[in-house]
Amino acid sequence: MENSMLLTLENVEISREENVILNDANFTLHSGEFVYIIGKVGSGKSSLLKSLYCEIPIKRGEAHLLDYNLRKIKRKDIPYLRRKLGIVFQDFQLLTDRSVNRNLEFVLKATGWKKKSEINARIESVLQQVGMQNKGYKMPHELSGGEQQRIVIARALLNKPKLILADEPTGNLDPDTSGQIVQLLHDICSKDTAVMMTTHNYNLVHTYPGRVVKCENASLNDVGE
Repeated sequence: MENSMLLTLENVEISREENVILNDANFTLHSGEFVYIIGKVGSGKSSLLKSLYCEIPIKRGEAHLLDYNLRKIKRKDIPYLRRKLGIVFQDFQLLTDRSVNRNLEFVLKATGWKKKSEINARIESVLQQVGMQNKGYKMPHELSGGEQQRIVIARALLNKPKLILADEPTGNLDPDTSGQIVQLLHDICSKDTAVMMTTHNYNLVHTYPGRVVKCENASLNDVGE
């Protein structure tokens, strides 16, 4: 299991309109690492993740993710980069008009999977990984918040990403369920998938330790384990 570099940011600036969100940010991430990005609301945690999946442009500096230069990435290459990432949103973003299985099938078909048998096997595999193997027939509204977030994590795992970006994945969940979701992300990380998770829940950070990086005063500071 090689500890290869997935992400390097050097003197990166991220801004929206006139507001500088991060300035001279430096950061490296290796495969299989679990990193919490902490900081106050509005400190730039979510913007950092969005810049990694090319929703917010990086204004200057050097930024390399997997084999892509984020400063120079062509629009047509963005979907290919995103396929190599698993993205977990606070508000789930499941398609509410179809079952769990159909949600997952939609993503696989959209990312080029063709064979029905392979699609079904992959769906079964990721649902098992998140402890939801018997819920594939259910509609999103029939699931609790914690169950929906497990499905979102299953969706993020479909294309075997090297990196999962989890933006406040416990923001809408109660403390017990939050702990279960973070434990699940740690379990996934232990199988060599890196995880970057934004949170302002310090209890979780203490209970499920990982590397901690703080967004503060438009900069990123490693505060260790």
